[in-house]
Amino acid sequence: MADKSELRRVPVFADLPDDQLDWFLGNSEELHVAAGDSHIRQGDPADWMFVILEGQFQWRGGLGGDTVIYPAKPGDVTGVLPFSRMKRFSVTFRALEAGRLLKFPASLFPELIKKMPELTARLVGFLSDRVRETTRVEQQRDRLASLGKLSAGLAHELNNPASAAKRAASQLRDMVTRVTNASIELGSRDLSPAQKSEIEKLEASFTQVDVVPPNALTISDLEDRIDSLLRSHGQNDLWELAAGLARRNIQPEAVESLFAKLDADNVRAALESISASVEISSLLHEIESSTSRISDLVGAIKEYTHMDQAPVQNVDVVKSLETTLTILNHKLKRGVAVQRDYHPVPLLVNSFGSELNQVWTNIIDNAIDAMHGIGELRIRTYPDDGGAVVEIADNGPGIPDDVQPHIFEPFFTTKGVGEGTGLGLDTVQRIVKKHRGNIRLISKPGDTRFQVWLPLVKSGAA
Repeated sequence: MADKSELRRVPVFADLPDDQLDWFLGNSEELHVAAGDSHIRQGDPADWMFVILEGQFQWRGGLGGDTVIYPAKPGDVTGVLPFSRMKRFSVTFRALEAGRLLKFPASLFPELIKKMPELTARLVGFLSDRVRETTRVEQQRDRLASLGKLSAGLAHELNNPASAAKRAASQLRDMVTRVTNASIELGSRDLSPAQKSEIEKLEASFTQVDVVPPNALTISDLEDRIDSLLRSHGQNDLWELAAGLARRNIQPEAVESLFAKLDADNVRAALESISASVEISSLLHEIESSTSRISDLVGAIKEYTHMDQAPVQNVDVVKSLETTLTILNHKLKRGVAVQRDYHPVPLLVNSFGSELNQVWTNIIDNAIDAMHGIGELRIRTYPDDGGAVVEIADNGPGIPDDVQPHIFEPFFTTKGVGEGTGLGLDTVQRIVKKHRGNIRLISKPGDTRFQVWLPLVKSGAA
């Protein structure tokens, strides 16, 4: 049977008066547990506080899709604590070895607060420490989960242009051989300077870089027309050449001009050479576009994370938003149309590293999820009352009225188990407040808007 001397070995009870200890013991139930016993199970009502006297215990359960473990040892006070808002235990309380503990009912907390104010103050400190530690762990998990999603998307975004560049480089090797052979064949022909000039002029016009790629229907029509033209001049086996010229939006009239100046054999040799040059130009353009896309993505990643930059700096909110949209492009391009309404004059705010990008990421990511990946995302910036306002809106189903008051609360989420930790918007609010700003929500079906107000950098500071 536990007595006052044993209770005083628990640090929070060590120097409390005898009458308070007697009252606490008189209202507690002593439990003897065997190894492996689960006295509290996940989902049970949070009705008890425990004082561990002997043995090793463990809180264990699933949280946000992961397994969490919190050890408990002799001298610890655990379970529900005074002023805690916990309604049900989110983890299971299990004995790792045989032990003893005191079980105090949460229903007596109001009386405990009156009779044992010093103990209450200490337990409130424990509660604050617990909330801070739990929040820290959850925020770390949330950051890692967000990083994992961004990394997966970026890997896909980088892989596409990298694969395109590799494929084009491989095809380019064959095209170099083809253009070399075609040039040798054309060089062996007895052509006049005027004929050579005409061929060179056509080749230069066909390989210009700024050609707008036609759509598939136009390509098909051009291919048929060029092939028909070639066949009318006795060239019946150049359909591949016709397809290559059509992809570069080359008109049949341009090809016809060759037949006016050259005989059929020389036209064929000229077209073989020009076609190979056109294909090489196309492949080089594809490599250039792909590597530029990779470079842009790497630049966006550096901008997003503020690598090689000061931890605190003045940031243009539009540039910050565009960087975030680039990072999230893999989710947007599946069916989300982005409408931009940016203030024409740059709006500068003082930012702590990449934290503002984290704000935009969480809000935009939630909007995409709310629209199930298909809908309209509207982003607007404008000055207001000495600050910059960033409004991010979507045309999803909206947030129910009964949910809106809780949307910024820690650990509150409307997503299923394993899909969200409930820390995204709590993190958003903390970052906005850290920047001396504020955030508000306006939501109805078809129109949900988050408005973030941030103080503008003063003219002298800018």
